[in-house]
Amino acid sequence: MSRTRVTALVAAATAVLLAACGTTENTTEPAASTPAASGPVTVTDSRGKEIKLDAPATKVVGLEWGEVEMLVSLGVMPVGVADPKGYATWVSAAKLDPGVKDVGTRGEPSVDAIVALEPDLVVMEDDRGANVISQLEKYVPVIVTKGSDASDNLGRMRTDLNMIAAAVGKTAEAEKLLADFDAAIADGKKKIADAGAAGKPFAIADGWKEGSTVSIRMFGEGALVSQIGIQLGLTNAWKGETDPAWGLGQTDVEGMTVLSSPDLHFFYNASDGVDVFADGLNSNAIWKSLPFVKQGNLHRMPDGIWTFGGPLSGKQYIDQFVNTYAV
Repeated sequence: MSRTRVTALVAAATAVLLAACGTTENTTEPAASTPAASGPVTVTDSRGKEIKLDAPATKVVGLEWGEVEMLVSLGVMPVGVADPKGYATWVSAAKLDPGVKDVGTRGEPSVDAIVALEPDLVVMEDDRGANVISQLEKYVPVIVTKGSDASDNLGRMRTDLNMIAAAVGKTAEAEKLLADFDAAIADGKKKIADAGAAGKPFAIADGWKEGSTVSIRMFGEGALVSQIGIQLGLTNAWKGETDPAWGLGQTDVEGMTVLSSPDLHFFYNASDGVDVFADGLNSNAIWKSLPFVKQGNLHRMPDGIWTFGGPLSGKQYIDQFVNTYAV
């Protein structure tokens, strides 16, 4: 999900919002490719629609990076992906093969490019719009994931993964991915508790600069990565208003003064190389006065940890929290 697209979602969700991923390498490999189950498959997607396939899909196009990551982690390399170059920048947990075809942008995928690949299935999120879905469904089955749900984003991630896995005949691989994720949560929670850091506050954000104005997008309690931190026994310190889908809110530097705890660690992502926190705010007096800045508790995440991904990106975030709080 791009900054631009999320900004639009956030702005539409609440008038309070103004506008829109170090320390570890990814050591968890995507599932080894195994033969998919055979026979007809029926999947009920996030629309409540039944999608019937004659057999598990093997030629799949993914139009959103979280779902693409899930496909690759299940052992299914997509034949086409929306903006694979951007995916390679923002997602390191499940890498694409060089031969994967570009089918346009995530906001405006090319129906012609998708159909030309003759896929068995297209996987996309529900905010792409009924028009794109209806165009694609003239030619190829489409399953629509929820993509995000701030009321239970970890539960939503599991549902989306299991739905995709059923469609591609990789349910055993999905079970292992989720079991490994759960084990990492349990292990990380214990390490944080043993270090005496249970309940410590965190905040996660990203930002962008327009002219001299820096806008900051905060990840509230319902954001996927925030829910990971909470499951580890930590506390999300951002209590501002957020949208109901992604759990994202908007603020400026002055609004950051509510993050006043001396124990707070602040995490941010700048995989595109635009680091507004280190570069855009380095001379801002308010920013420099914030406790987490003064104490050096400001953490740029390693490039390529996708904030809106699946279990493998989630495990990368677990590593970041554990390496920060359990030292």
